[in-house]
Amino acid sequence: MIHNLKRYWRLYRVLIKQFLKVVMQSKVDFLMGLLGFFLTQATGIIFLYLIFQQIPDLQGWTLDQLIFIYGFAQIPRGIDHLLTDNIWLVAWRMVVNGQFDRYMLRPMNVFFQVIAEKLQPDALGEILIGTILVVMSVQKGVAVVTPVSIILFAVSMLAGALIYTSIKLFFASFALWIKQSGPLLQVAYEMAEFAKYPTEIYHKGIRFIITWVIPFAFVAYLPASYFLGKGSAGVIGIECVIALVFWFVAYGVFNYGLKYYESAGN
Repeated sequence: MIHNLKRYWRLYRVLIKQFLKVVMQSKVDFLMGLLGFFLTQATGIIFLYLIFQQIPDLQGWTLDQLIFIYGFAQIPRGIDHLLTDNIWLVAWRMVVNGQFDRYMLRPMNVFFQVIAEKLQPDALGEILIGTILVVMSVQKGVAVVTPVSIILFAVSMLAGALIYTSIKLFFASFALWIKQSGPLLQVAYEMAEFAKYPTEIYHKGIRFIITWVIPFAFVAYLPASYFLGKGSAGVIGIECVIALVFWFVAYGVFNYGLKYYESAGN
């Protein structure tokens, strides 16, 4: 097993190195994409400020606290976006166009091939903005920093990124049967926007969906609440359990789909 891990790590570095060479041949596209993500994040922050100009207090949450939650949500999303963005192409066009066939012909793990084919440098904008917002909130005393909270923060970021990846993989896997599952994945992924705000402001039906069905609440609001002093550390443990459960389910569905993959036809 250790030998296989070393082999895949070596292959990953080689594949990513080749991808970065391609990216750097078009530096303008890279910079424009990064700028676009900065502008997108800035729009979200401006939206929060506009809300609080009209509503100074939102269900007991202050603007600084919501900015922390917003920044907190961007980091795991950015990690997932950086490392596994190619899953989107499986859902939208790789299967229906027949491009997925090349993964089936190589003597390597198929999921590894999908994620190792590219990085998404634009995601650095999400990670950077999220980190800046969290640090600013900490400096304002919104969140308490201790050695334990720093460790739990890192664990929560990784667990949150795994939840994002699992949800993407689960819905993208349906493309192995129906050829294109992009619309399903898009609808599910857009629900992540609800997790940037306190779930108390939503109807209980929406709260249930984003907490237990498509658990985006566990990548932002719920774990962030602990760091803001409004929740217990146990929520991080629940987040980790949910991340592992959803990962095994998503990866299982993906592998099951591979057994019945019939290509795109002609």
